[in-house]
Amino acid sequence: MSTTPRAVVSPSVPQVDPHAVTISGLVLDPSYGLPTDAPGTPVYALPDSLRELGRDLPPPGHYPFTRGLFKDGYRTRLWTMRQFAGFGSADDTNQRFKYLLSAAKGTKANTGLSTAFDLPTLMGRDSDDPLCVGEVGKCGVAISTIEDMHRLYDGIPIDQVTVSQTINGPAAVIWAMYLAHALERGISWDTLGGTLQNDILKEFHSQNEFIYPPEPSVKLVVDTIEFQSRCVPKWNSVSISGYHIREAGSTGPQELAFTLRDGMEYVEACLERGMDIDSFAPRLSFFFNAHNEFFEEICKLRAARRIWARVMKERYGAASERSWFMKTHVQTAGCSLTEQQPLNNIVRVAYQAMAAVLGGCQSLHTDSMDETLGLPTEQAVTVALRTQQILAHETGVTRVTDPLGGSWFIETLTDTMEREALKLIDEIDRMGTYTDWRASGGRAANAAALHEHPAYEKRRTFGRGVVAGINRGYFRRAIAEASYRFSEECEAGDRLIVGVNAYADAGESRPIEILTIPHEVEVQQNARLAAFKKARDAGKVARALENIRAAAQGKAYALLNPLPGAAGQKGSMHATNVMPALVDGALSKCTLGEMVQAMADVYGRYSGGPEW
Repeated sequence: MSTTPRAVVSPSVPQVDPHAVTISGLVLDPSYGLPTDAPGTPVYALPDSLRELGRDLPPPGHYPFTRGLFKDGYRTRLWTMRQFAGFGSADDTNQRFKYLLSAAKGTKANTGLSTAFDLPTLMGRDSDDPLCVGEVGKCGVAISTIEDMHRLYDGIPIDQVTVSQTINGPAAVIWAMYLAHALERGISWDTLGGTLQNDILKEFHSQNEFIYPPEPSVKLVVDTIEFQSRCVPKWNSVSISGYHIREAGSTGPQELAFTLRDGMEYVEACLERGMDIDSFAPRLSFFFNAHNEFFEEICKLRAARRIWARVMKERYGAASERSWFMKTHVQTAGCSLTEQQPLNNIVRVAYQAMAAVLGGCQSLHTDSMDETLGLPTEQAVTVALRTQQILAHETGVTRVTDPLGGSWFIETLTDTMEREALKLIDEIDRMGTYTDWRASGGRAANAAALHEHPAYEKRRTFGRGVVAGINRGYFRRAIAEASYRFSEECEAGDRLIVGVNAYADAGESRPIEILTIPHEVEVQQNARLAAFKKARDAGKVARALENIRAAAQGKAYALLNPLPGAAGQKGSMHATNVMPALVDGALSKCTLGEMVQAMADVYGRYSGGPEW
């Protein structure tokens, strides 16, 4: 948030928006309900009738899952409390992981770990790369080798605790190193549970942590999906992410539409490879943002489940009910936190977390109050975790499944979110081979009924709408325009941010501790990396890297290490699937940067589209 707002609203003159427009620009009616005959009072009712409302509102646990994936909601199983953690060295983060697991003991909630990597790792570079000076361990944990991976998860029962890895450009390599770590610990891949974020498309839209061009980047995602379906049955191969899109400044409908269409792109790429949809779809997962607009966030999650279920069943013909499920992880909105009056962030996060839970998420991360100032301290992380525990055990929100279901307002807003998202999905669809996007002028569909929307039509051929949109700069422009509008509203005082452009305290100080990462972390990390390289078999490393290049080109190669099950069987996967070669490379002691570069030798590196 801006530290020099143009307008500061006096606390003695509270401002109320008479227009009732959401943060995403959706216009709301003053009230919702049954018709009234009171003179001068407008009539507000849901479209058509209660019967129309009920069409998309079967009980929780029933298709299309508007009211939740499971009939009992949180009554029999709480959401997973998955706190994002990673800083400094692997040893530093290992201790934070153990602290989080200890802090969750005694609760009925499932506890999972979520790994944050530093910028060099996110960009697929080793810690000793000259481009990485000053960045090692600063915004996450530094991981360059399988030995780093051993130290990161030392003493963590990874066959009992689910592990999420927030990595995208080099996701296949990091996952290969994790799988190699499990093998060297004697842990079967059949027991591993967790999630690889692995959503490269949103990097082109918003976060910019890509390495390869869009087409081979999508191919690598498909490689991991195929490998998971054959070799690691309990793992979620990709977390299709709207979170970063929203953090970049999108509206709620844009976050919803762009995320779902990215997911559809991956599904289509898998189908083009010849994979059966029910073999991989149940292990796709999603990651959304919980922003400040309380009811809009709830309805966004409800609409997301409904759209995805219909798309999977009607557009792609998935037969398994599990393939229709949209499993969602939610994180509270880091972009909504303020440097000013940072203790207020605790309250923001609590409301956002409640919206995520009322929207039916499967796992949740609550941001720490100090994250606008730096990496969170242990105290701040504890408060964030306790926020979830209070929500779960003291508020009563878990006692009834989908307690807001059937509300006039909630169901109308859910329909609105669905309708707005479908318009954008249709626009993206036509950027591919279905029609000439430019000739159509970007026309959005205006179907008479939501269930007849083109997005739900069964497809026989597939286009490349998202990649076409990336190359045109469509997503970046749309997000930038939305972000600019919101910033203008804040600067003008039309959107109030408490402590920033309203109720600001003159001369306020920062009464909280800030976590800093000492330079010694980088020095020690690079010393370990140098020792690792010196001790390994250089010839074996060279052969393993050549195998990775061969795999990327679809050429034959011989594994240097035994791999379990289908991973070690020739012909069990597509000829260009690089995952077996990457696991082999990790076991052969190749570094992250070396394996990433081996694939770059084949795929090339990407610096941006023509309209960026």
